Amino acid sequence: MRLHVEPVASWAATVASSLDGWLGARARPRIGLATGMTVEPVYHRLAPVLVTDATIFSLDEYGGLPLDDPGRCAAMLRRGLLDRVGVSDGRFRCPDVDAPDIDGACDSYEACIADGGLDLVVLGLGVNGHVGLNEPGSGPETVTRVVTLTEASRRASLHYGVARAPTWGITVGMRTILAAREIWLLVTGRHKRPVLDRVLHGPVTPDLPASLLRAHDRVLCWADGDAVPGSRR
Repeated sequence: MRLHVEPVASWAATVASSLDGWLGARARPRIGLATGMTVEPVYHRLAPVLVTDATIFSLDEYGGLPLDDPGRCAAMLRRGLLDRVGVSDGRFRCPDVDAPDIDGACDSYEACIADGGLDLVVLGLGVNGHVGLNEPGSGPETVTRVVTLTEASRRASLHYGVARAPTWGITVGMRTILAAREIWLLVTGRHKRPVLDRVLHGPVTPDLPASLLRAHDRVLCWADGDAVPGSRR
């Protein structure tokens, strides 16, 4: 895992510019995107003309929320990126948490991703080491599935405007993430220092799902100066 540390003030602009460059160098890329407070300022800065050529997959979705809940992952992606840049519904995919057959919906989503794979996955990092909604205990064999959210993840969801904290969701699994051609892990803030240090230097274990990314040969960790212990930036 390569670590790139950027000053806090320029972090979002630098990551967005780099992602613009990545998108501009590829025709019709397939990308998996996380939601949340870390990635939002990057999405807000992306150049519209470069994003509209991509097929975008949401990496997860909360279950048990009303269709119009602003805290749904699909709603956050539409509000923070897709509607702004004009991505058509035909180029956006999200797990169907409202399907009558949830397990079937997970299998269908996994198959949709596998049909061409993902060129890039953009991840945030949870304080408990989760990526997507792959909570501690998620191994490298996991695929798209229903998950029960930890208390930490439920609390984090309240920052996104959900009507009530969800207890479950659907997430793309670690095997699916690790099958991507390239992975970017975005990390900001002093509160992420302890977990990022473990991800970078601790044991590789399902108890810290983000540590499993170290098995991939093309992972870039974009961290701001507040998130890296000992950084002077």
